[in-house]
Amino acid sequence: MNSRDFDLDLSLTAISPVDGRYRRRTRELEAYFSEFALIRYRVRVEVEWYISLAANPEIESPKPLSAATARKLRAIYASFSLADARRVKALEAETNHDVKAVEYFVKERLAAIEPSLPVEMVHFACTSEDINNLSYALILKEFSENELLARLGSLAGRLATMAHRFKDVAMLARTHGQEASPTTVGKEMAIFAARLERQMNHLRRQEYLGKFNGAVGNFNAHLSAYPEVDWLEHSRRFVESFGLVWNPLTTQIESHDFVAEMFATVSRLNRILLGFCRDMWAYIAIGYFRQRTIKGETGSSVMPHKVNPIDFENAEGNFGVADALFDHLAEKLPVSRWQRDLTDSTAMRAIGSAFGHTVVALASMERGLDKVEVNEKRIAEDLEAEDSWGVLAEAIQTVMRRYGLPRPYEALKELTRGRPVDREIILNFIDSLPLKDGVKEKLRKIAPRSYIGLAPKLVERFAPQPEHERRIRARQASSGGVNK
Repeated sequence: MNSRDFDLDLSLTAISPVDGRYRRRTRELEAYFSEFALIRYRVRVEVEWYISLAANPEIESPKPLSAATARKLRAIYASFSLADARRVKALEAETNHDVKAVEYFVKERLAAIEPSLPVEMVHFACTSEDINNLSYALILKEFSENELLARLGSLAGRLATMAHRFKDVAMLARTHGQEASPTTVGKEMAIFAARLERQMNHLRRQEYLGKFNGAVGNFNAHLSAYPEVDWLEHSRRFVESFGLVWNPLTTQIESHDFVAEMFATVSRLNRILLGFCRDMWAYIAIGYFRQRTIKGETGSSVMPHKVNPIDFENAEGNFGVADALFDHLAEKLPVSRWQRDLTDSTAMRAIGSAFGHTVVALASMERGLDKVEVNEKRIAEDLEAEDSWGVLAEAIQTVMRRYGLPRPYEALKELTRGRPVDREIILNFIDSLPLKDGVKEKLRKIAPRSYIGLAPKLVERFAPQPEHERRIRARQASSGGVNK
């Protein structure tokens, strides 16, 4: 069986759509959220803990390691293979404990590398959550920095590009689904680009906490074996060596507040993009955007003419599923019975699914944007329609207010509300007003197409720039945020 057939079989037999139907879109997530990845991260923490013990001069066992030996130990996780993961799973079948299996695996590899090393110092004074909390913190941190922010930045960059390109393309706004004061296509794109940028800034500033303090968070075992060691300082340095923020006050588990914070931010990002998908769906429905056809693609199984906005619909559905998971996890994870229960351990297994649906949705949005183009002709038809001039009522009654005319709002309401209003009706009303000719002339020059306020300038001054994605990558690289 070739690899293509193997992948097809997996996609056909998988229960979860992120591992099945959408497998080719989520393959990169295997490096973070698969069982294999979790085991590898756990091995990494176990090995680094052992190396940190050896590097502390106050700890007599293990002895300081040579640089060559340390490199060999780090190769245990750097070169971690599927065969290694299968060995861990075999050990887990015996122990019925996933982290204990990792401990035994590291001991085996340690003994094979250098038999003189004291293997019983592997997992020294650790509870399983010491290993797990750092593993998950690293998974979330590295996935966000290496994958998620880049994907979001790419999408935000596209919206920013559209914002600047179409900043002058006037269109009727829709409030409550009804025609409203005109805006521009670019201004509406700029709103979403700016909202994305703000939430991405929250994500960039996200702290990833870690604890390494034993069974109930008090360093009980550590102190019993080595009372002379400054375990607070050792723990702090160890946690911070991973680029994490040390949390000194915990029960047996890290409290997961930062996880809830991160998931709430991602959930907000998803909701913003879900709103964008719904807007695009509606704009396509009224013809403001048209979709390019793809050769061989079918829109409907029975109606040959259909070109459905399926990518935006797919994105909306997947954002919804992702946020249902994120909302549950953000609510559940910070809550534990007394010093420990395992509900968090079970729930954390679902984070890959939540991010999987998010990534599928982002890919669908990219695909949807690849297909659409602004239909300026259709947009102009609405602006220039004979019955669209009622949207100027706002401008006229506001000018009347400036010059002290009585009951301006009520007068325009009587003229326009609930009835078609064409250019002639508006001009006749303007002519009837007791205003100076110069003021009337300015009012007469206003048309739906030109009544866009400061929309273009708002885009120019406040919208993210089109090189948004490049700036994100440059900022990440300069801060050391991208791990190659």
